[in-house]
Amino acid sequence: MSEKVKVILNPYSARWNSLKRRDEVEMALREAGVSYDLAITETAGHATVLAAEAVRQGYKTIAAAGGDGTIGEVVNGMVQAAGKGKLANFGIMPLGTANDLVDNLGLPKDLLLAAKVIASGKTRPMDLCQVNERIFANNAGIGLESYVSVLQNQMTRVQGIVRYLLAAFKGIGHNPQWRMKLEWDDGEHEGPVTLVSVGNAARTGGIFYTVPHADPFDGKLSFVYGYIPTKIKILQAFPKIMKAGEGNYVEHPDIHEIHCTWLKVEVEPATPAHADGEVFDPAIRSLEYRILPERLPMLLGE
Repeated sequence: MSEKVKVILNPYSARWNSLKRRDEVEMALREAGVSYDLAITETAGHATVLAAEAVRQGYKTIAAAGGDGTIGEVVNGMVQAAGKGKLANFGIMPLGTANDLVDNLGLPKDLLLAAKVIASGKTRPMDLCQVNERIFANNAGIGLESYVSVLQNQMTRVQGIVRYLLAAFKGIGHNPQWRMKLEWDDGEHEGPVTLVSVGNAARTGGIFYTVPHADPFDGKLSFVYGYIPTKIKILQAFPKIMKAGEGNYVEHPDIHEIHCTWLKVEVEPATPAHADGEVFDPAIRSLEYRILPERLPMLLGE
């Protein structure tokens, strides 16, 4: 590649393990023939600032070295700086715990192979999604899903995917309750709702197919909502959320998967809200989601 790639590395990804892999990242980029400038984030949200600066500095390709949260921050910075203009090509050096978007897109998790995808320069326009003013690339949610995100972020002694699983069981045990009013292109629902999961892609949390038929290239905003009243019934349905295909929890009669272009939600009481695994509001009552079709030139290689 003739032009330099801006690589934004989040040292906290995978609970600081990504910092230990910095040399591995740089070696892979050099071996793949990628000319790059590397920046290390210092605080939460810093990747957004660095990505916006990279856009303003004229970088044509920007890569996130981290997990799904890092990807979300970088994409937010790119969109903020570009406005309605064309976005830079976007690549991923996967260093996260779950690496959901990477797996959803079928991208390699081996760093040398990931660097070669970036070196190829070959892109496909991918949809992005927006909730209020925040962009997300993979998944967002409210209700039980985001409540679980809060719990897993509080866990410090447990590492890896097990942390997501334990947080899910803890959240189900608490069984928080909400009433919501949902409106979308050609439908609406009002009443008790356990969760709303909005997917640009199918999987989140490493093992949970919360919106199993979401497709980041179909120009649709896909979401799942439903209400299961008791802890026992939620636990009975829970294993099905880990099934990618037939037998997924969306086959439950009280769970609904919708494909649309916009969604408005009013919630009581306030709910936490997450986007790409990062809780951006601990207590929110009004949300608007929409699709941004073919917004991101995603580096996918051959």
